[in-house]
Amino acid sequence: MKKWLLFLLCHSLFAANQPNVVVILADDLGYGDLGCYGHPKFKTPRIDQMAAEGVRMTQFNTPAPFCAPTRASLMTGRYPFRCGMTQNPAPDGGPVADALSLPKDEVTLAQVLKSAGYATGMVGKWHLGHKPGSLPTERGFDEYHGIPYSNDMRPVQILEGTEVAEYPVVQATLTTRYAKRATDFIQRNAKKPFFLYFAEAMPHKPLAASEKNYKKSGAGLYGDALLDLDNSVGAVLDALKQNGVDENTLVLFSSDNGAWFGGSCGGLRGMKGTSWEGGYRVPMIARWPGKIPAGRVSHELTVMMDLFATVLAATGAKMPDDRVLDGRDLMPLLVGDAKSPHEFVFGHQGPKLVTIRDARWKLHLAPAREMALKPGADGKWLDPRAPDGVTILAPFEQYNLDAHPGLKTGIEAAKGLLFDLQADPGEQVDVASQQPDQVKRLQAAFDSMNKQVPVVEEVKRTPYQKP
Repeated sequence: MKKWLLFLLCHSLFAANQPNVVVILADDLGYGDLGCYGHPKFKTPRIDQMAAEGVRMTQFNTPAPFCAPTRASLMTGRYPFRCGMTQNPAPDGGPVADALSLPKDEVTLAQVLKSAGYATGMVGKWHLGHKPGSLPTERGFDEYHGIPYSNDMRPVQILEGTEVAEYPVVQATLTTRYAKRATDFIQRNAKKPFFLYFAEAMPHKPLAASEKNYKKSGAGLYGDALLDLDNSVGAVLDALKQNGVDENTLVLFSSDNGAWFGGSCGGLRGMKGTSWEGGYRVPMIARWPGKIPAGRVSHELTVMMDLFATVLAATGAKMPDDRVLDGRDLMPLLVGDAKSPHEFVFGHQGPKLVTIRDARWKLHLAPAREMALKPGADGKWLDPRAPDGVTILAPFEQYNLDAHPGLKTGIEAAKGLLFDLQADPGEQVDVASQQPDQVKRLQAAFDSMNKQVPVVEEVKRTPYQKP
């Protein structure tokens, strides 16, 4: 009996010292979209403040330039090829895409933290499967509120747990309502350890902004949507302070891939969907008052799976040791001057690895893919899907091909290109012929990792038909 009471006492003391964790993931937020990353027009004062109070990363990468694979890596700590999620589920993309989901034998961050005594809540975009058995409340989250895939996939509907709670969705108020749900979760769980995964909808297309911020940014609809996003992040930070848990909460902010049209990849080449740097490199900010020193900038090479490992290290939660984890604990780097835990980071394109980079060099093992959007006679691209309910605030204001977020110049895409990212972050000049030893070194490391990648055929989504 005494041993049991001692165990309960120790467990309660451990739980009392466990930090809360908030992961905020923007959707299609480009490397250059934030004020603190150098954008001259977009206003993001609360996110900029978060960076000033913590650490801002300049070499943070996603393992894929698309939504679902990156989200799977965040939730599992594993490269997409390991966790079986290399492409996007899509309820309107044909039967194969409709059926895609994170495999049942993968262990999510929510499951790990729930087993460690955490309250687990999710708000926003899941995109790891939308069929019964694959939804957040069936993969470790106590509660879920959000659109289970991208906000342009049909049907656009909000789920509460596993049930449809809203259809059609008024997207103009979506960011504001998501923030309210996120802050409500914090308030309800402030007296126990909690994990909040807040997967924002913006700035994924169709862009929408609240009446409060519409036409208020001075930077178009994209800037207006970012104001809503910024207000949302600010509301979460305010809720932590108001509920007395600010100094016991690790907050991580990032994006699932590079920018879409209208955004900014911050001088990098390409955009979302491409294997240029504009597809992979994204903002990442970490804040933990009293633990992470304020005002720091880190140029160390890091990747999305590291957030998984960092949360495990910060919370003391344990992961099953029966699988490979690719993420590494970033706390030594966040709190001090530790070097990157990675010699190399690899980039996916669908089920295949196509790039490898280190702190300086990047080698393309396949021609960089561009966004395959065919313009009409007027030079514009038109989404063939009809609006679903009231999903689009102002269709005529949505950005088009003339608002490319990244560089489109430079050497033509080809296999075997080598770039010096320190001297040429925009991947303009191939230096493979001048640096044969670097090519050989990177090729060998790529081949070693590539042996672990299963051969999987890429899913072809059913083309959309105009109604």
